[in-house]
Amino acid sequence: MIFFPATKLNFLLFVMLISGTCCGQNSLPVNEQLIFSFDTKSGKHVELSKDITNTYIVYRFGTADKIEFEFPAKSKESWSKFKYSFYLRGGGIQNEGMDLNYIYFTNDGFKYTIYDTYFAREEESAVGIKVTDLKTNKTTDIKGIYQSRRGTLVNFREGDLLEIVDDAAN
Repeated sequence: MIFFPATKLNFLLFVMLISGTCCGQNSLPVNEQLIFSFDTKSGKHVELSKDITNTYIVYRFGTADKIEFEFPAKSKESWSKFKYSFYLRGGGIQNEGMDLNYIYFTNDGFKYTIYDTYFAREEESAVGIKVTDLKTNKTTDIKGIYQSRRGTLVNFREGDLLEIVDDAAN
């Protein structure tokens, strides 16, 4: 069979796409479901996943080759380690509408805040994770790439998997 250059190129692109989506950190264990994820501007990947039977929730941070931080242990108690808060004001630009979503957890003296925000006035959306040293109160904002965002935090508004707290101004 003779391949034309365009066909070879299309085939090569197809193989690269398939290999990129099935391998690395973006591949979840078969018993897990993605809740929310994004890539950071510094080349890392942030992921919040849960067991398909809601047995546990887990946060992962790292690269495609290595998970650098995973929290907490995979157990039913893991749900109590996370909190959710949100603020929603509709009305678009004229009402300065916004949709703010946050997931919080603490570990070893640090508070982690995963955020997914939208501000209508600026037509600005952002994802990221803020890490606050609870001793010094210094916060590092690890900004995400909004276009890499998958999943949603909004589903925590309904249901009882995570405690909803009134802390959306964080």
